[in-house]
Amino acid sequence: MAKQIADRTTIDLFSEEKRPGRPKTNPLPREVQIKINKRNQLRRDKDNGLKRVELKLHTNMVEQLDQQAKALGLSRAAYIEQLLQEKMTSDDAS
Repeated sequence: MAKQIADRTTIDLFSEEKRPGRPKTNPLPREVQIKINKRNQLRRDKDNGLKRVELKLHTNMVEQLDQQAKALGLSRAAYIEQLLQEKMTSDDAS
């Protein structure tokens, strides 16, 4: 049986062939890249006046937030910020 370049059904004929993949563009390992990117993201957020706030919610509440945010075309974070802003504004008016 002759080996044809277009024939990919007989894998054993092509086991030594090196397939091209995505080129490596960064010399650092992926774990280091992630740490650097996260540090840069936090720095950008700080420069934009943002502060990280973390809270724990029940799954059903998160699902409700996601549904309502999606209906308004917002991210969950933007929707929570909007809700907090509305609450703070209504409390100031009282």
